Amino acid sequence: MKKLFLTIAVFSCAFFFAQKSENYIEISYNSICCGPPSSSPVMNYINSFQGKKNNIEVYRQSRLGREGEYKLFIGIDALSKSKKAKFIKGLETAINSQNKARNESSDGIVNFESQKIVKKEKLNTLNNLTIYKKENLK
Repeated sequence: MKKLFLTIAVFSCAFFFAQKSENYIEISYNSICCGPPSSSPVMNYINSFQGKKNNIEVYRQSRLGREGEYKLFIGIDALSKSKKAKFIKGLETAINSQNKARNESSDGIVNFESQKIVKKEKLNTLNNLTIYKKENLK
């Protein structure tokens, strides 16, 4: 029992200190009937925005519904105020394009509220949260 508690404590501390940002934006991928939409448009945008720098952290919370719904949390503290505004505007464009191109009778929808900020403390309480590595953004 002590080993289990110690393992959980070590993992929680490692996760807590691995996070660089304090503020995250949230993107929800919801399903209608046939699974949620792909995160590729958003990931491609993030990858092109940051270039070879690895300063944007992305977390994925999976298993949120029966059809594989999930959320992405994107750390924005590493960006300057002007880059943050540019990043969010581009993200909104990518998401709006994806939602407009979907088949409304079968494809899920991507939800994004640019003003909604999730704090690090809230992220630490979420289940099924994994970090995207740079190689996953491709």
